[in-house]
Amino acid sequence: MNVADSLVIVESPAKAKTIGKYLGSKFIVKASMGHIRDLPKSQIGVEVDNNFQPKYITIRGKGNVLKELKDASKKVKKVYLASDPDREGEAIAWHLAHYLELDEKDACRVVFNEITKQVVKDALKTPRAIDMDLVNAQQARRVLDRLVGYKISPLLWKKVKKGLSAGRVQSVAVKLIMDRENEIKAFVPEEYWSITAHLMKGNASFEAKFHSLQGDKKELKSEADVKEVLALIEGRPFEVGEVKEKERQRNPSPPFITSSLQQEAARKLNFRASKTMQVAQQLYEGVDLGKEGTVGLITYMRTDSPRISPIAQEEAKEYIGTKFGVKYIPETPRVYTRKNANAQDAHEGIRPTSVLREPEAVKSYLSRDQLRLYKLIWERFVASQMASAILDTMSVDLNNGPVLFRAVGSKLKFPGFMKVYVEGNDDGSTDEDRLLPPMTAGEVVNTSNIDPKQHFTQPPPRYTEARLVRTLEELGIGRPSTYAPTLETIQKRNYVAIEEKKFVPTELGELVIQLMEEFFPEILDAEFTAHMEGDLDNVEEGKENWVDVIGEFYKSFEKRLIFAEDEMKEVEIRDEPSEEICDKCGSQMVYKMGRFGKFLACSGFPDCRNTKPIVKDTGVTCPTCNQGQIVERRSKKGRLFYGCDRYPECNYVSWDKPVAKPCPDCGGMMVEKRSRGNVIWHCTVCGHDENAPDADESAE
Repeated sequence: MNVADSLVIVESPAKAKTIGKYLGSKFIVKASMGHIRDLPKSQIGVEVDNNFQPKYITIRGKGNVLKELKDASKKVKKVYLASDPDREGEAIAWHLAHYLELDEKDACRVVFNEITKQVVKDALKTPRAIDMDLVNAQQARRVLDRLVGYKISPLLWKKVKKGLSAGRVQSVAVKLIMDRENEIKAFVPEEYWSITAHLMKGNASFEAKFHSLQGDKKELKSEADVKEVLALIEGRPFEVGEVKEKERQRNPSPPFITSSLQQEAARKLNFRASKTMQVAQQLYEGVDLGKEGTVGLITYMRTDSPRISPIAQEEAKEYIGTKFGVKYIPETPRVYTRKNANAQDAHEGIRPTSVLREPEAVKSYLSRDQLRLYKLIWERFVASQMASAILDTMSVDLNNGPVLFRAVGSKLKFPGFMKVYVEGNDDGSTDEDRLLPPMTAGEVVNTSNIDPKQHFTQPPPRYTEARLVRTLEELGIGRPSTYAPTLETIQKRNYVAIEEKKFVPTELGELVIQLMEEFFPEILDAEFTAHMEGDLDNVEEGKENWVDVIGEFYKSFEKRLIFAEDEMKEVEIRDEPSEEICDKCGSQMVYKMGRFGKFLACSGFPDCRNTKPIVKDTGVTCPTCNQGQIVERRSKKGRLFYGCDRYPECNYVSWDKPVAKPCPDCGGMMVEKRSRGNVIWHCTVCGHDENAPDADESAE
């Protein structure tokens, strides 16, 4: 009978199950269920006067897990700590070593970037000591966030209301959202026009846009400008002028890093950042693939480096050559480097553990969400290792007296990486061919229509999750593991709401940020926060002492705290009265702020606890009962939907916003839908589609 002589401790049961199948009976594999020690919730837990030493306690509810780990460790000769390969994982390993009375200087730590049989076995052959620089970087972040949160939050409770909180990264995120909202409110639209000529060359139709007048680029700012141009071309033919044709290369996007995966999953799969990370964790920890057993399908998903191992590159090269042909292999292997100078480069980019596991081959073993995310990661990686796409581009000047129009077209000559994958865009644009017919200088083309159109400049768009993650990354704020929890926190605190998948600051969020700007401006300073991230990276690299980093920050922070305690005035958040009368007691109802935004509550609280949701009338009659009006409501999770105001007598509901215009074909109700970034009005009865007015400007 084989007796286990080694214990391997990982973070999750799923990971333990996968690794246990690889290692056999000589190993016991158990899960710590994440962190086992942390700072106490009931107090700050940091000894400010003792070099900021943290006071760790065992996390409540971990007693049985810890006893199980302790008992198992006594039965074996060797304990391996195999938590995740990042700062957080290193800290978990350190806490485990402390609890199990292991020597942190012994070779007890193993890490693997992917959970596959060979990688796991190789890692166990080369254990190392716990990296205290990594641990101290995690401790520094934890202490820093605790000082900010537990020093400012009680102040906000005292001066404003209970339950408020402040944090380094979350405060900057809310400020970005609030600043963008202020930009939108202050925005003054400017009128501009375009003129599109619909032209014919033989049987082929194409478009050309107004470009210049009498050799000078001219902006069309008013209808008068348009009329001036139209008067010059009225009844005159267009003659082909200069024709430019050239070949253009387009290179693939690099493999995913954490932030780009969150952005692309939001664009293409409509995943929230938290959902992306949850599903990615499942793919990383392992999926049962039947006869092949349980296998981790992707590499570690918290990374800010797009680099790829030579072994993975070679496997991809062989696959691409076999699947698509040698012309799809680039002349030299593609090397991707970090864009952000502060990136840690601790791990590879996110890729499949084997490119040979095509999404279709593992489809039957994955949930719908797992398959969609795996397919996205697989395609992005394969495309990143392929040859460039080649496009033939064509630009044609069309002269009409002193007026110049220009037509631009392109044709995909060689698809290269685009045969597998093309990165999405926040504006919804696509890389469709826009073909132009062959033309030579001096030819005359026919005009079928001249289409002038009025436009207005649009304000900057509100932040979606993808945009906000990208902005935080570009500013050097936060790290791969912080984006998803930060977005969750600012919503839970009611500092922001989500409307049409975009962040909007709440009144509470604006109030907190205004107070923070007045008394703690450094916390909201993106440059200051990014500098702190750089200091934490230096701690990880052993270049700085973590106590010195915290001490330098605390000098000015403590002064700010003392000043705010004395000078910050108490703010009374008064309930805003409404015109609604409580249907239970007759009192006036007031607006209150809840978890998912404003709602109506009886002013007679606590004697009367009646509440109502705030509904907005859309001006559309209910298509089900033909009596009620369609109103805007909010689900329990905060998502907008539309329903009949006669509910529950009428149970009509829809996620799509109704349009106050009947279908021109059948008279049915139309709703707003988005297609590749464009707003479409879609008939729910006959399926008629049409572009919404100014869809090109309102598209995201």
